[in-house]
Amino acid sequence: MTLDKKSGYRKNFSLGVTFIVLISILFVLSLFLAFNFSKKSIENEFVSEKVNVLEQSIKPYNDFFQNKMPEISYYNGFLDSATASKFVDTIVLKYPFVSRVTFYDTEVKNIPVKDGMNVGKLSIGPKSIFQFGKNVPADSIRLFSEADTRSFKVGDDFNTMAYKLVTFVDQLDTVVVPSQEELFTNFSVVNSNKITYLNIPRREDLKIYKDMMRRKLNPLPVYQQDMLVFQLNPNKIKVVNTRPLLYQKIQVEPLTYDPIDTSEENMTTEIALPGAFSDFKLYLTSSKSYVKREIFIYFMPIALVLLLVYGVLLLVAFLIYRNLNINSKMFKLQYDFVNNLTHEFKTPVSVIKIAGNNIKSATALSQKEQQLYGKILDEEADKLNGLMNKLLAFTQIENKAIKLNQETVNIRDFIESTIESHTLKHPDFQMTYEVVGFKTFITDPVLLGSLFDNLAENAYKYSKPENKKLHISAKLIKGVLVFRFADKGIGIASGELNNIFKKFFRIQNEYNQMGSVGLGLAFCKELVNFMEGEISVKSKVGSGTEFKIVLPFNS
Repeated sequence: MTLDKKSGYRKNFSLGVTFIVLISILFVLSLFLAFNFSKKSIENEFVSEKVNVLEQSIKPYNDFFQNKMPEISYYNGFLDSATASKFVDTIVLKYPFVSRVTFYDTEVKNIPVKDGMNVGKLSIGPKSIFQFGKNVPADSIRLFSEADTRSFKVGDDFNTMAYKLVTFVDQLDTVVVPSQEELFTNFSVVNSNKITYLNIPRREDLKIYKDMMRRKLNPLPVYQQDMLVFQLNPNKIKVVNTRPLLYQKIQVEPLTYDPIDTSEENMTTEIALPGAFSDFKLYLTSSKSYVKREIFIYFMPIALVLLLVYGVLLLVAFLIYRNLNINSKMFKLQYDFVNNLTHEFKTPVSVIKIAGNNIKSATALSQKEQQLYGKILDEEADKLNGLMNKLLAFTQIENKAIKLNQETVNIRDFIESTIESHTLKHPDFQMTYEVVGFKTFITDPVLLGSLFDNLAENAYKYSKPENKKLHISAKLIKGVLVFRFADKGIGIASGELNNIFKKFFRIQNEYNQMGSVGLGLAFCKELVNFMEGEISVKSKVGSGTEFKIVLPFNS
């Protein structure tokens, strides 16, 4: 049976080791795949996240183009140099990429102009031109005025916008109302680093412009139009790095920019700027070592989850291994219990049967034979009865099915009675005792007797013939009773001390070969617990064992 147990342990251990090796390989493989997945994800993000950087960086430009610039139309062409200066002031402060603004205070009339555009009877020309810089109004410069005697030629920006106005008026269907998007598109021109904007005329004004272009009219009032040319500097765009752990450096470069340093240690990507900045791009670079930190930040939560799963699997493996061993051990204990219990019952039953057959087959029995067979039958019946009583008592105590019978016990008389019964049964058993601090106490004498008898039987059974000695000590110490049973037996190995009070546990040695149910010390522990006490043991192999019992003192 011992070989089977060891074989079972080895089998369970081998299965456990195999399982741990497999999940460890799976864990390492999972970490490897998770790291590669993290690396691939971050590399993909390096390419895709530039869109978010662009959106956030170009957000002020979009706000300027879609919201701020159209405010010019709110003035309906009546901006003067002072108002235009204030308007530009708010723009350059809020939008640093606007470096310079040229303001054309424009007039539309049916009288030919010297500087401007004449189409039919429709004339478009500047009354004055101002230039505003960063330090408004310090950088304000008047470039042209009708009062100037010097000649001045308007630039392409004015001519382009005037031509767009004329074309729009010429193609205008006065019955259909143009959409705001159509008007905005036709009254703004987006060039590289420059936006020209003409305030959108009212619908009534557009109809008059069309009439002025088609036929000769009497002189009409002069209509005011405001045209502004915004010079933009892409290098003044404030780049917003939405992923500082991903992008190490972001810069605005021309579309034709191609760096000389193309080291494989660097990762690069780029994205074109929109609108007036379409000749430029955002150029994003990071060293691979820099990106690796972001990879690890992405990878660590995955690794922790995998580690947690790995830990749970290890715990499951440990619990399975432990339960398998416990089940193997319990199976062996139960097998030994049934086997030994059968042996315990079989021996007296066999003796009783032999004695009964002898009596049945004998024609006549002498008085001596009658006494001998009677004594044998009585002793073997007592053995069977004692074994059944021990099993029954153990079950009742374990399930709290009995109650303590409180009686006053004289400790000296009680110990002497125990010694007499055991020395009568075992004449070679040397038993001594001492009592200190008390004479009587209240307890259940039957249960206390079972406790003393079991410990005394153990001391005799597990001692060599020349050392069958037991000393019983009973002392009152600090309000509790302390009983010590010290023998000179073979002792118990330290590795077995934690198991001796377990049910069906039997120490494998030469003294247990005749069979033992393994209930003796477990029964003692249940008795002590039932009596609200404690039991402990200390032992040294070859020198002896001492059991210590502590019980409450009830006087």
